[in-house]
Amino acid sequence: MASRLKWLVPGDSAPNSADWQRMGRALMEGDPLADALVEWMHQQGKTKAWAQFERALRAPPTDLLAFAEPLRTFLLSARSMPSWVNWQQIEAGATVLRSTGLHGMRVLRDAGLMAGYQASAINQTLLMTGALHKGAQRRVAETTSWWLDCVAPEGMQRGAPGFNATLRVRLVHAWVRRQLSQSPRWDVERWGVPVNQQDMQATYLAFSVVQLIALKTTGFWLTRAESEAVMHFWRYVGWLMGVDEQYLCDNETQGRRMLYQNVLGQAPSDETSVQLGQALMDEPLYRRYARWKGIRGRFNRAMHLSLVRWFVGREGMRNLGLPPSWPWYPLLMWVPNVTMSTLWHWAPFARKIRAKLAGRQQRAYLQVLMGGNASPHLHQEVPLDRTGGS
Repeated sequence: MASRLKWLVPGDSAPNSADWQRMGRALMEGDPLADALVEWMHQQGKTKAWAQFERALRAPPTDLLAFAEPLRTFLLSARSMPSWVNWQQIEAGATVLRSTGLHGMRVLRDAGLMAGYQASAINQTLLMTGALHKGAQRRVAETTSWWLDCVAPEGMQRGAPGFNATLRVRLVHAWVRRQLSQSPRWDVERWGVPVNQQDMQATYLAFSVVQLIALKTTGFWLTRAESEAVMHFWRYVGWLMGVDEQYLCDNETQGRRMLYQNVLGQAPSDETSVQLGQALMDEPLYRRYARWKGIRGRFNRAMHLSLVRWFVGREGMRNLGLPPSWPWYPLLMWVPNVTMSTLWHWAPFARKIRAKLAGRQQRAYLQVLMGGNASPHLHQEVPLDRTGGS
């Protein structure tokens, strides 16, 4: 994985002693504010405490004094605004992401999620919380729903759907961290603490740097200003998600260097990579297509396999237990992607139209994943440790 990234990172980005020490510390760091809140919620009782969290999440700042200290501290911190936040940049980044349409969602799935399964230590959390049992389709639907809430117009403003959904996900991560830390099967010496800062940084970089790389290497032209807007958008989302500021980055070049070093610090692929890879491979077969389910399912399965092959190469396909495939789809779409993205840059008035139409495509894609049901509320079901943890 790192050897493919090295070509995209300028200069010598090999980790030095300080970098290795930083990554080692990150493996043992959680999210103190969220962890303290979850400990309090556990003492209060999950159902009762989560209802209080939902009320506080929707309460105006002046009413937060009426809530318990851990809950008040968590939400006041989340509602505070880092000095570096630029809302114009955040909205611009969200617009760019909506403008990528279905292609943007496809490459995020295959370059971010599927390729990421090669990092086996992160996979342990997914398997022990029942991600394989729930099914890849549900996980993709949950992640897609959250992503769409975040990139919606003003979706990350205080109290907006993306803002609230991100805090719910952060709290779910803290629940998982508490549960798995108490599981006899969790090996801290080998994997660090569950959902640690190194893993959280990897996820943040997958949504930002990896998607930008995937878009650009499949012919989708983005200006430097657009790329930096996307990076700024995800810097704020990552901060709100609980990633420590020292593990966030200002621009794409810095992000590529961080990604390269993070990958070098990840455990290599193993049997968990194959389990999760094969489950995600078959996910298109189970989508809720309105018609021609069999044909469309098999076509989309082949399309995603070709994209994965483009991003991870032959060795990556073997690591993930995936069948041999040719990267026919990205090659077929290269010219159309270049043409489309170039045209709407030359015609600025078309950009808003493109973002609106592409956003509708993305919402329609979510309905295919879910069969027209309401958005999945992952905050209502805190994943349980199926290995016997509390």
